[in-house]
Amino acid sequence: MALERILQSQGFGTRKACRALVRAGRVAVAGVAAADPFAEFAVDGLVFQVDGGDWQYREKAYVMLNKPAGYECSRSPKHHPSVLELLPEPLRNRDVQPVGRLDEDTTGLLLFSDDGQFVHRLISPRHKVAKVYEVTAKHVVGADQVAALLAGVQLHDEPGPIAAAACTVVAERVVHLTLTEGKYHQVKRMLAAVGNRVEALRRIAVGPLQLPEDLAEGAWRWLEEADLAGL
Repeated sequence: MALERILQSQGFGTRKACRALVRAGRVAVAGVAAADPFAEFAVDGLVFQVDGGDWQYREKAYVMLNKPAGYECSRSPKHHPSVLELLPEPLRNRDVQPVGRLDEDTTGLLLFSDDGQFVHRLISPRHKVAKVYEVTAKHVVGADQVAALLAGVQLHDEPGPIAAAACTVVAERVVHLTLTEGKYHQVKRMLAAVGNRVEALRRIAVGPLQLPEDLAEGAWRWLEEADLAGL
């Protein structure tokens, strides 16, 4: 594939803009300065540099972010910055979208992709992909509340009870709650339905994919083949 097309496909601008990047000496391939925007390269495993930063060619973009509080999962946010601002411009140019949504005050694991089928599979209720939340409650979470969450609670405007797939107490006021649906404010509404209140909420897993302990809030990384295989 021609270098200008590679750069365009990876979110570095129009083909004209990518040609200009190469001719300005800002692009290297495998550490070797590139001068010809029309030079052909095999894309499998290709690593290139733009302004000194490494990029690996990826046909589709799959990334994870440790979302901090204070960001909206929207391209047109109303009250807070868009979570997309935490991603580098080339990824935004590729039109990656959040896989589901986290509330402005909810933190933790958030996935992004420009692969529509991948996004649909993870958010579709039909596939029942588990999402695990670390919930810090205002009051002690008693055994009766855990039992009610597992049995199912009635939420306003829902036709029937909504149950957690799992609920594990990890401290007096902290539980790990597993859901396979993504209804509006679901965790907060479920805790309220059992007479408690969410004080802090963090998503720690999507399916088998865990939020890495070494991924700082606001930081992102690529999903690798092993991650995708699990999902």
